[in-house]
Amino acid sequence: MTEPVWGPVHQDIVGLLADHPADVPAVVDHLTKLQDLLVRLPPLEESCPLADFNKLYLTITTSVLDGLYDDRFADPVFLARLDVEFAARYLDALRFWTESSPNTPKAWSCLFKRMRGPDARPLPSAAAGVNAHINYDLPFALVTTLESLESEPVDGSEQHRDYLEINKIFAERIPGLRRGYLDNWQLMIDMLNGDIDDWYQGELVEYTRNVAWRNAQKIWQCRHDPEARECERKRLDDNAALLGRLLLSPLGAFLQ
Repeated sequence: MTEPVWGPVHQDIVGLLADHPADVPAVVDHLTKLQDLLVRLPPLEESCPLADFNKLYLTITTSVLDGLYDDRFADPVFLARLDVEFAARYLDALRFWTESSPNTPKAWSCLFKRMRGPDARPLPSAAAGVNAHINYDLPFALVTTLESLESEPVDGSEQHRDYLEINKIFAERIPGLRRGYLDNWQLMIDMLNGDIDDWYQGELVEYTRNVAWRNAQKIWQCRHDPEARECERKRLDDNAALLGRLLLSPLGAFLQ
């Protein structure tokens, strides 16, 4: 008999994924409950590669929610809808994997496959999740969001400026998040490097999210052409999967 994908927490995760969060507080609640389940997943309890990403995603999403409460964004309806659509793609990928579906994006599969070993270092695991979520999920979440709001991806618009505001949230959170993935000896090296590592990783996130915006603009132009849209989906999935495998390879250990 085949062991369930999620081992002893399989039914709990299936139940969690059956519910679709409708707003940002519900997204935060889903990610919190998912984190509690992932750290119980054997054989890598407390060091599950997916939990390393989910922890980062939960922190950023909680900060976005705080920003919505604090009127940080010019178009909160756009930001809230984007957050929900963005999370939906991550949760859908988890659902496909749970069902052993061939529809599981390759960008996510390379990380999901590591949940039962061989172990991957925490920082490369988190980076692989960020890669899949931004390079693959985000362009399509943007298109779906803008379509629902009868808008479009225009540079310099209020929505674009709010989108760029998320880069600042990453910049605020990256130092603490990154150091949470480091061992004691790595923290000593990190102290010697000063702010250099925080700066370049912040720049990398900003660059990657800018590329995602450009890819959303490409998809927007072909959104009514199923064949062209599928071609873009496969291109982004293949590219993100290639980078994800690299991040999770022995070379990726240099990230940590």
